[in-house]
Amino acid sequence: MRYGSKLGNVYYNTNLVRALVLVAILLCLGIGGYHFAFGYDIVDAIYMTVITIGTVGFGEVHPLDDGGKIFTSFLILFSIFLFAYAVTTISAYLVSINSPKSLKAKRMQQKIQYLNNHIILCGYGRNGKQAAAKLQAYNRDFVIIEHNKDVIEVLDNENLLYIEGNGTEDEVLTQAGIANATHLITTLPSDSDNVFITLTAKQLNPNIIIYSRASEESSCKKLKIAGAQNVIMPDKIGGDHIASLIVSPDLIEFLDNLSSSNTGKMNIQEIIISPQHHLNKIGDLLISEKTGCTVIGYKSGKGEYIINPGLDFAAETNGRIIVLGNDNQIAKLNKLFDLK
Repeated sequence: MRYGSKLGNVYYNTNLVRALVLVAILLCLGIGGYHFAFGYDIVDAIYMTVITIGTVGFGEVHPLDDGGKIFTSFLILFSIFLFAYAVTTISAYLVSINSPKSLKAKRMQQKIQYLNNHIILCGYGRNGKQAAAKLQAYNRDFVIIEHNKDVIEVLDNENLLYIEGNGTEDEVLTQAGIANATHLITTLPSDSDNVFITLTAKQLNPNIIIYSRASEESSCKKLKIAGAQNVIMPDKIGGDHIASLIVSPDLIEFLDNLSSSNTGKMNIQEIIISPQHHLNKIGDLLISEKTGCTVIGYKSGKGEYIINPGLDFAAETNGRIIVLGNDNQIAKLNKLFDLK
């Protein structure tokens, strides 16, 4: 799979191989004919074949009888047509691999190969664009997998890393660097495609965290069984959000303003508790004293949520502390705990 047209590369590679094989066959026929039919030793047979096919105009090593002259004439005719085809094919191949588009694809491939702890985004539709914009705002590395030609042109213009292909294919996910990726987002309109991508991705990288889009309620369970950590139904979320704006407009607007997808600034942040924190309780981190942020929640390693835990709450390794603060306070928090 390449960035651009996979079929184009296959076409040029196939024709190049065919041309080289035909040239090899012609050489073998010439050498075999002169050696076996006309009694030339192997060195003279090779020499006669090369000067005949090359049409350089040197004389024959030994005088040829009528049969030899006819054989040589046909060998010259075949070589003219064959070499014209070979030169055309090789020239087209060299142009294809050195075209601006191909060189750009190679540079993109090199960038993807060096990515680590990045995110793979399957599909660049409405949901995919929103996810990409959010990731860009937070300076996260990601690779898009897309097969639509019109969308590919858009990705080219926006200078985003992408692979042209189908995310259900092992080869495509491998070239997107799934072995080194931490997360995968699949936003394809087909739930069955999202399930298949999830299964394939988990097979290639069992540790990858997958978030998937779903259109039907019945697909949510299948996606989670396939390995998706979380399943999002955009239509359901949109409807709930609209209704919430009617029921509690000020509260919802306040929550919406806690983060900004345009600037990448966020007023809520999480701290993952690691062994190096030497933590017995949340108060040991001195979050409020050092940054001014307020602890508003805690998520245990088992996925249980505690709202507004006290400072004497016993925190576990791999748990997550959720804090709230203004821009300056969050900046201090990120610097203190080396958060991205």
